[in-house]
Amino acid sequence: MIRIRQIKIDINRDNIDNILNNVSKRLRINREDIIEYNIKDKSLDARRKPNLYFIYTIDIKVDNEDKILSTIKDNDVLHVEKEEYKFVTKGNLKLNKRPVIIGAGPAGLFCAYILAENGYKPILYERGKKVEDRVKDVEEFFNTGVLNVESNVQFGEGGAGTFSDGKLVSQVKDINCRKKKVFDTFIECGANKEIGYVNKPHIGTDVLRNVIINMRNKILSMGGNIYYNSCLTDIEIINNKISKIRINENWIEIDILVLALGHSARDTFKMLYDKKLNMEPKSFAVGIRIQHPQELININQYGNNYPEYLGAASYKLTYKASNGRGVYSFCMCPGGYVVNASSENNMLAVNGMSNNARESENANSALIVTVTPKDYGEHPLDGIEYQRNLERKAYELGKSKIPVQLYKDYKDNIVSNNFKSINPIFKGNYEFANINEILPSYINESLKEAIEYFSNKIKKYNNDDCILAAVESRTSSPIRIIRDENLISNVEGIYPIGEGAGYAGGITSASIDGIKCAEAIATIYGGINE
Repeated sequence: MIRIRQIKIDINRDNIDNILNNVSKRLRINREDIIEYNIKDKSLDARRKPNLYFIYTIDIKVDNEDKILSTIKDNDVLHVEKEEYKFVTKGNLKLNKRPVIIGAGPAGLFCAYILAENGYKPILYERGKKVEDRVKDVEEFFNTGVLNVESNVQFGEGGAGTFSDGKLVSQVKDINCRKKKVFDTFIECGANKEIGYVNKPHIGTDVLRNVIINMRNKILSMGGNIYYNSCLTDIEIINNKISKIRINENWIEIDILVLALGHSARDTFKMLYDKKLNMEPKSFAVGIRIQHPQELININQYGNNYPEYLGAASYKLTYKASNGRGVYSFCMCPGGYVVNASSENNMLAVNGMSNNARESENANSALIVTVTPKDYGEHPLDGIEYQRNLERKAYELGKSKIPVQLYKDYKDNIVSNNFKSINPIFKGNYEFANINEILPSYINESLKEAIEYFSNKIKKYNNDDCILAAVESRTSSPIRIIRDENLISNVEGIYPIGEGAGYAGGITSASIDGIKCAEAIATIYGGINE
């Protein structure tokens, strides 16, 4: 294959004919010589707005590739091998019992998918409900405030990412084509083909639900089993090896246990700590959600009179506050909603979500500040208690509803009494409150300083009428379950993976970690004894 990078196309001339004409001119070949092509990357260049361009990378197949390359002196034209995911060479040992996976978020689903695809017939247990039933519970919670602690924005098939923007951006290097395998699987299961090459891919919460259903059906068709409303409540360890697990009230003998826990499985973390699994506290971040009109973000990113087909624009912002803390935007949701993401009674957390069309009139993003064990304690579970304390304050000050405040009132340390130029976009009820009383002073000071700075990057980012919501506390896991280079914990047979275990930070990286776990198991065990 020949890869051609830096193909610059005016957004008003964005079609495959113009792209391939550009390619043929770069390679000095006829258009008809291109046997096949594959779009590798597509990004928007808005550095000279309002003049906007798409930048493509294209892989093409032609005859006489070596001859063509020998005549081209261009660092952006090069030979590449076709990129395909290949499963590992299997080990010689056999499992007596089918591998068991706890948690049907991205890590658990992809671990199960890859194992099932290669004949291991995994058993997957999920404490929440299947996604169709989970959606009904979440909608009821948004409308009534009645929380189901086992079926909510955090718990259930698909994991917390099911009620998010479905962003697939990841900094993971894809040497082994695991990320490609993730994207290819999503596409096969119903996601738009564009996620395979656009610069900032997202699925959208509405489409992601159907993708998860299709993944589930494929796992089942390949010999796997999935059980819902099935919570891991205890484990038995004999001679430092996993022996049994208790699902709800039933004990089950096992050989391998994959812990694909979400970052909100706080009760499970406590049980595992009591069972002497090695874990440590880790840094994470907390803060708020901020809403702006999507049109404001679009004009800042695209310029005036931008074409509507560009869709809702996103942004990414970072800042180092004068107190030394990092502040950054996180899980930015163009055309999205701020949602009540609570999973425990008498506590309240928020998150953001977008549908595939990103159709709401507001953009929202988490603005979060880094915290470390120095802020909350060195015990592995201290970070969980730190989160809970913030969520209790949010619940109390918001009177069980999402606490909200206008930015000017946040700066002035007073409770807002009405919205102004920006309409609120929420999933779940809200209540005016003083967010200064929820977050520690070092978080509040960092956020106010950062918002003023961010207005240098995005005009009117510090608009007095911007709507803030608290508390954004579930950005990542506050613990890490220690594992070795083979992904095994200090207890033989236990594989901690994904975001909850502290090894991922989003849908894509969690999915990749799930694939790595399936590979780690297969490297030792060549199959199961039937």
